[in-house]
Amino acid sequence: MRLWRPRSLGVALGVFLTIGFGLQLLGGPFQRRFPGLQLRQSWTPSLGPSVKSCLPRQRLVFLKTHKSGSSSVLSVLHRYGDKQGLRFALPAHYQFGYPKLFQASKVKGYHPQSSDAKKPFHILCHHMRFNLKEVLRVMPPDSFFFSIVRDPAALARSAFSYYKSTSLAFRKAPSLAAFLSNPRAFYRPGGRGNHYARNLLWFDFGLPFPPETRVSSHLPRDPNPLQLHAVPSGAGLGPLFQPTATVANSHQQPASSAPSDSGPSSFIQWGLAWLDSVFDLVMVAEYFDESLVLLADALCWGLDDVVGFMHNAQASGSEQRLSAANKSVVSEEQQLTARARAWNNLDWALYTHFNRSLWARIRQYGQSRLQRAVAELRARREALAKRCLMGGEALDPKYITDVRLRPLQFGSAKVLGYVLQSGLSQKDREECERLATPELQYKDKLDAKQFPPTVSLPLKTPRTLPP
Repeated sequence: MRLWRPRSLGVALGVFLTIGFGLQLLGGPFQRRFPGLQLRQSWTPSLGPSVKSCLPRQRLVFLKTHKSGSSSVLSVLHRYGDKQGLRFALPAHYQFGYPKLFQASKVKGYHPQSSDAKKPFHILCHHMRFNLKEVLRVMPPDSFFFSIVRDPAALARSAFSYYKSTSLAFRKAPSLAAFLSNPRAFYRPGGRGNHYARNLLWFDFGLPFPPETRVSSHLPRDPNPLQLHAVPSGAGLGPLFQPTATVANSHQQPASSAPSDSGPSSFIQWGLAWLDSVFDLVMVAEYFDESLVLLADALCWGLDDVVGFMHNAQASGSEQRLSAANKSVVSEEQQLTARARAWNNLDWALYTHFNRSLWARIRQYGQSRLQRAVAELRARREALAKRCLMGGEALDPKYITDVRLRPLQFGSAKVLGYVLQSGLSQKDREECERLATPELQYKDKLDAKQFPPTVSLPLKTPRTLPP
């Protein structure tokens, strides 16, 4: 199933129907197209921590979306796989040919196999543009597929700062507010790096795009309105994941929710239906801890397997330290949020869809039970931070002298990292180092473990015999 940018909506819908998009078609042509693929079954929560009725899932496909908290999920997978001795499907460098669609040939050490049982990899989790047909050449069809999404307004703020030098559209704009006030003045489809500037989540999921249409100043009306659980997109996650909203106070309507347009097109609905058929779980960055608990439950893992620190977080800018008393500034931020969601209309549809599905899953899991698990997760994280980290939190990179722990500095904002406490025991230091290691260094570590460098021994110099 190679997805591409169609020339017309009719062509796009034809592609979707061919690969099984549709409410009634998912079970037939789709499975004939991908023999052996097990479509997502209805999820049933586990019976509780004292009842082990399942075996840990260890065949995992994680679609690492950009600027959505995915580096912190990647850290969880790196540590779990490393500890369990699992084999990662690794790129030759750090991404699988992104922004091109994923190709199995980009996996280091990949060899075509005729049998799923012979596929040697357990975890596929580094940056790629999703391409299911090629993923299934690498991973067995019963793998657990999951990803993470973020409010497009918060994502836009992060992406503009991080990719300003990479995207031509962002590079031309003096500020995000200026860009969103008239995006057509800066954005050209197909421009270098411009996939970062619009509907980045939709792009990462590998979905084809509908024909270009005029961007409305309003958000599309949801045809199945439910109470949307969302936090204001300007609220960032704390250095160690301390979301401003929890299951106890998360019944807020988003600020920009007075749409007047018609409902999302069938094009978008087909795309969302297909994602539902493939992905077992889609996490939501604004509810990261709640998502982690659900992930641990779905994988039959313990809380200790998913507890960790935030990675690849940018230092908060002045726009994230606004005083609520400044009504004019708050109004400007609300306007920016509305414009970001409208410009990234496909991402907004995708985000609201998976926000809703996450909360349906939370209700099935049990909100009181989830609250207890989230509290326990945060307590364990706080204890680890006190034990492992200098200052107990993420620090400015100027304080990080250990190159093994210093995150890559990219974009206009500083990327925070960690400094370990001194005087740790050998065992604690190894555990704390795994928790604090940035994604690039951890990938290199796994690479060296799976593909040990061959060391050529120098030729021995013949000993000169005495006369």
